[in-house]
Amino acid sequence: MELFKPNQNKAERVLRFIVALFLLPAPLIHGSNSYSLILCAVGIILLFNAVVGTCMIYKTLGINTCRT
Repeated sequence: MELFKPNQNKAERVLRFIVALFLLPAPLIHGSNSYSLILCAVGIILLFNAVVGTCMIYKTLGINTCRT
């Protein structure tokens, strides 16, 4: 599938995963205000990027950090 062709190296994916783990519980810690919901949404996007290995911003800009 060309849409989700990986364009991130392993180190980037691990870093995005770790940051996502810190952002996802924001609504539980800070309450359900708009700031914490935005943090949670960013965490969801980063988690998706880490699991799939594809960043749509990278794809739009033509960036590929994979060595393949």
